[in-house]
Amino acid sequence: MPTPVITASTRYFNPGVTKCYYLPTLASSSLIPTRAEMSSGTDLSPEIADLSGWTVTGEVIDTPDLASTFTGQIAGRTSAEDSELTLHASITGVDGRALLPRGATGYIMWCDGGDVPGRKADVFPILVRSVGQMRSVGDENARLQIQFSVTRVPAESITIPA
Repeated sequence: MPTPVITASTRYFNPGVTKCYYLPTLASSSLIPTRAEMSSGTDLSPEIADLSGWTVTGEVIDTPDLASTFTGQIAGRTSAEDSELTLHASITGVDGRALLPRGATGYIMWCDGGDVPGRKADVFPILVRSVGQMRSVGDENARLQIQFSVTRVPAESITIPA
């Protein structure tokens, strides 16, 4: 049997390509948004200064047995890493704090290859856990750190609608 071939990737640089949307509601329980739902959402991309998390990780369960000194493993539960966005703060206070206050729910949609119909995206159901003003005396602009809880299984590698 021949070895499967991986398709050569078209590599890219996330800044300037990746889009991140906050979608307040989704009708589909599969977490696949319509274009109208995407259009009624908010493009957070121009305000994102930094980010962390937004990946699903898997746990392992050890499966030792008496017949071997080797401890095998099987897949266990999955979870989302602690996820946050760092947004630029405005001196007027009219910024991410208004859109994403603590307790807000909705969905964060990552269009890593850009908002291009037919490409892939991930959708994370979220609850805003905290909104913190990041203060500094260094040479950087004022920022907000917004922490999220991912409330249920994200939809991964969905197809972006036309």
